[in-house]
Amino acid sequence: MSGFEAKLADLGVTLPDAPAPAANYVPFVQVGDIVYISGQISNGADGLIIGKLGDTMTTADGAAAAKTCAISLLAQVKAACGGDLDRLVRVVKLTGFVNSTADFTEQPQVINGASDFLVEALGDAGRHSRSAVSAAALPLGVAVEIEGIFQIK
Repeated sequence: MSGFEAKLADLGVTLPDAPAPAANYVPFVQVGDIVYISGQISNGADGLIIGKLGDTMTTADGAAAAKTCAISLLAQVKAACGGDLDRLVRVVKLTGFVNSTADFTEQPQVINGASDFLVEALGDAGRHSRSAVSAAALPLGVAVEIEGIFQIK
């Protein structure tokens, strides 16, 4: 088990198989030592996490949904690294999309669910730049979608 995966295990997290793309795109593209991961949607043990922040979901619910996106992002990074997550150098940037009402303004707190998890799991390698934006709707009605840029070796 890799160092990063051992830390994830300490946190009670086992990376799932990398989710397959749902349409005509690839899950990741590597350019040099940078890997661009396609948007990962909120998906928990019971299936898709569906809802709208500011209406049917609380900020805490959204943060939990964002954490599931981060776990899927790491699963994609592991796949991009040929199964060796220790090839990850750092998280460079996340862009988080929050399915929310027009008056909801806590998108950053929702995406903190992913950011805080990545720093807890990866230490300094998990620190990243970030955007957190509202969306009127997301694919399949999910609460959160996050894409990421990662540096690998």
